[in-house]
Amino acid sequence: MPPSPSDSARLAKTREQFLTAEEIEPNQVRDAILASWWRSRHWNVAADRIDLTYQRDPDLDTPLTRSALPVLRHLRENLDHQPISIILTDQAGLVLTRLDAGRDLDAHLDRVNLAPGFSYAEEYVGTNGIGTALEGGRPMHVFGHEHYAEHLEDLACAGVPIHHPISGKTVGAVDLTCWRKDADPLLLALAKTTAGQIQQALLADSGIRELELLQEYLRTCRRTAGIVFALNNDVVMMNDNARHALDPAEQSVLLAQAAETLAGRNPTASLEVELPSGLKARMFCRPVRGEGRLSGGVVHVKLEERPAGVRLDAVPSPRMFLPGLVGSGGLWLRGCHQVKSVYAAGDWLALEGEAGVGKLAVIRAIHQHDKPGAHFAVVDAASPGRAWLNDVRTELAGGDGALVIQHADRIGGGTLRALSRLLEKSRSDGPTPWVAVTLSQRHDGSELADLLRFFPSTVELPPLRYHLEDVQALVPFFLNRLVPDGRLVCSPEAMQMLSRSSWPGNIEQLWQVLRNIVQHRRSGAIQPSDLPPECRTVSRRLLSPLEAMERDAIVRSLIDWDGSKIKAAAALGMSRATIYRKIHEYGIVAPTK
Repeated sequence: MPPSPSDSARLAKTREQFLTAEEIEPNQVRDAILASWWRSRHWNVAADRIDLTYQRDPDLDTPLTRSALPVLRHLRENLDHQPISIILTDQAGLVLTRLDAGRDLDAHLDRVNLAPGFSYAEEYVGTNGIGTALEGGRPMHVFGHEHYAEHLEDLACAGVPIHHPISGKTVGAVDLTCWRKDADPLLLALAKTTAGQIQQALLADSGIRELELLQEYLRTCRRTAGIVFALNNDVVMMNDNARHALDPAEQSVLLAQAAETLAGRNPTASLEVELPSGLKARMFCRPVRGEGRLSGGVVHVKLEERPAGVRLDAVPSPRMFLPGLVGSGGLWLRGCHQVKSVYAAGDWLALEGEAGVGKLAVIRAIHQHDKPGAHFAVVDAASPGRAWLNDVRTELAGGDGALVIQHADRIGGGTLRALSRLLEKSRSDGPTPWVAVTLSQRHDGSELADLLRFFPSTVELPPLRYHLEDVQALVPFFLNRLVPDGRLVCSPEAMQMLSRSSWPGNIEQLWQVLRNIVQHRRSGAIQPSDLPPECRTVSRRLLSPLEAMERDAIVRSLIDWDGSKIKAAAALGMSRATIYRKIHEYGIVAPTK
């Protein structure tokens, strides 16, 4: 229900208090909106302006757009020219299309960049129907002053994530936006219905594409001996030869490489891939097209001949790419291989990835393996002031070894230009060390363009949630470093909980969790009761300190009351509805009674 005029005035005052860091009275704003405001502040979203980068010509030839556009056009006709804008975005909040809603509203939406080619992700715009729905993974309505950016306060919007009907992945969002004065409580219900219709259309389209892929896969299996698999965004099919000849780590590497090849400009390709065991495989990728569009691809794999007398099952599948680099996940190994190739070629490297994924560890291990004893220096560009630039200048003048400049995306303006001048001068003056910069995945590529011209190769390391199978190898590796001689192990029950956490802080977060556990348990087996509250959640984002405190209090109360949500809520002074909502919002895995 849209707020009344008096409620709207009170909400406007509450928003102003929040933006000026004043204390907010309780129950003045919905919990979901307040949580979004905190995230917006954490991301340093500007509340007084909307200034977004533009992506020219977003791809409109996708299963999502083909399924959604007929549904949205039909809705537009039924709305009978009412001033309601119908918007479709991709899974990251990038606006793909916007249907006309009338001259005045369309002009206002253009002024606030709510138009095709601009991203309305929460991290860029703050609280809004599109970004907040995608961030929370659930339908969301945002009215007037609930928006974080003041230029959106005259609008009301209802956004609903669109989930793929087969894989369950979020593939986009549908949003209905109107003037705040025209807001109707049925706006969100209409958006939900529209998202459901799009998902049904996706299901019909997916069924046709997967049938085409299945038919081509079966034809290939009949014609070809050896390893055959087929894949698209939602389905993987693999013959018995593939399952028997390849272990899970090798399968992951080949599947990841096939997906990348089929998505590239040359999807029909033959390429050689080195497997984790050291064996080489030749892949032959063939795209499958139906009705002129890509339905996936079929891949035939030939393994190189193994040395005489070596049995297939005798070849070990090592858990370490190099000493200190633990893991056999396909995306992880691919990233490590790419970094090693760039290092071997002598190209300077830009290494991307979320905080804590192991960027510095990968570079250090490869350098120490390939050039043991050679100089290795690390400079943190996020250090206060500009003194670190002198360290960069000194290292560049040394002319040998390797230099890693961390957090290069956190600098800007004159400091960024000064670093670029240093690198340019060093290259022109003579021998230089090998240089790498580390970047987050949310860096502003346009501002860094002048710096990145010195780094012809960019590699991305995956977050831990994309190779969770490696948790079972990382935990004993870290425990052996913390408590030598195997005196401390992890019980299967605790390992199960660690393996299903999403680790928004990545490998570094796992290391810190184990370090803290060792403070109170130094031998025996780690039990679920030894794990902190953060390991009982499956939230995909890092929480603010305030949110983390609230989450921990809820988890401890649930444990104290043997999983009873009613008793835990009473002990915390919460309503039953609030604790259920918080459990869902934080992804808390409640203990069973």
